[in-house]
Amino acid sequence: MNQFLQMGANTALSSPKGNVTVSYEISNSIDISLTAFLLTDSDKVQGDSGIIFYNQPESASGVATLIPTEIVGNTKVHKINFDMSKVPTGITKIAITLTEDNSTGFSNVKNLKAEVCTDNTIFQLTPSSFTNENGIVVLELYLRNGQLKAKSIWRGFKSGLEGLCRNYGVEVEADVQSKPSEPKTIQKQTVKKPDTPQPVPNNNTMSLISLEKVKGKVSLEKGQRPVMIEKTPEITATVSWKTGTDYDIYALVYTKNGKQIDVAMFGAKGTPPLRSFGNGAVEHMGDVRRNSGPTKTEVIKLRLNNDILAVVPVVYSAQSNGTGSFYRYKVSMSIDNNNGTSVTISAKNANNNDRIYTCVPGILHNTPEGVMISPLELYSSPNSENRPKLRMGSSNMVEVVMDKGPKNDYK
Repeated sequence: MNQFLQMGANTALSSPKGNVTVSYEISNSIDISLTAFLLTDSDKVQGDSGIIFYNQPESASGVATLIPTEIVGNTKVHKINFDMSKVPTGITKIAITLTEDNSTGFSNVKNLKAEVCTDNTIFQLTPSSFTNENGIVVLELYLRNGQLKAKSIWRGFKSGLEGLCRNYGVEVEADVQSKPSEPKTIQKQTVKKPDTPQPVPNNNTMSLISLEKVKGKVSLEKGQRPVMIEKTPEITATVSWKTGTDYDIYALVYTKNGKQIDVAMFGAKGTPPLRSFGNGAVEHMGDVRRNSGPTKTEVIKLRLNNDILAVVPVVYSAQSNGTGSFYRYKVSMSIDNNNGTSVTISAKNANNNDRIYTCVPGILHNTPEGVMISPLELYSSPNSENRPKLRMGSSNMVEVVMDKGPKNDYK
């Protein structure tokens, strides 16, 4: 049975177990993430364990579990399961929130809606219109006198993830620019970013969670947690696609002294071509151009040293090629440590838009424990040929900001 829950209204739920889904129409200019906050009576989190997001998709108690996003036709669906019978001591509420991470704002999100499902009952929640908000509290699940209830909120924040975190007692670095899709900047205290790049301490924390190394063939997609692979003397980043167009790949390198180096066979405005960096630490193996084979590949080899914090492979199709559909040509990136482990990230969330020219499948963080691979699957704005830009986030994690770098030269 379906019922409608108006904004501001609440209702009792028949079971402590269920799920919340949020759906909206797909757009390459929009990048939405779902985050859940486990809250006390004072509407504050108890710590990092109280934040459920794609890098920490499940609470230790099992009260909330984030499910990987799905594509259904032209709709993207986020889902989180809940079991309030497993609520930790001191927690009385779960806030389900959304952030729009390209700073486009929720006014441009079409057909946004949410549903709460328990047993055979579905409550539908639809918001009113938004303006330039890029953070939203969608609904709250809470316990009142032993009864589980849901309340339709749809409260907007113009400060995105930062505003949401501050609202729930977590301080993050203020940043008027777009935030990355993952809330990995969460800290227990305010961290101020220096005006000029500074060396990163040797004891920097690369992740909020301890990651075990994976082995064998692994597939990742956006919304899943990162994985760690063994760091070998040579790691290969290979991008492949179906024949019919001429993609090119390049690599953005972020160093310990806060510099970005672009390793590419072609230049950009103010950035000359550079095939190899750091005596071969990051090396482009050449442009394959068009040929008659069914699949095309380009390769970047990585011989990571301690001066490199992160490497971001980028897939690019010049506007002059006449197409940029990463979905149609089945673009994917594979990271292989040449010791039995490979991690593949495919462009599953792309569509047939021929005006999207840049894709960032993922980011590789060079850590003392190994190479951490995070699936990002970020896309440029329509008609943009500007390169992404790297920056250091407040949790000492390198972040990718789309369309903020120099414009690529036509080839």
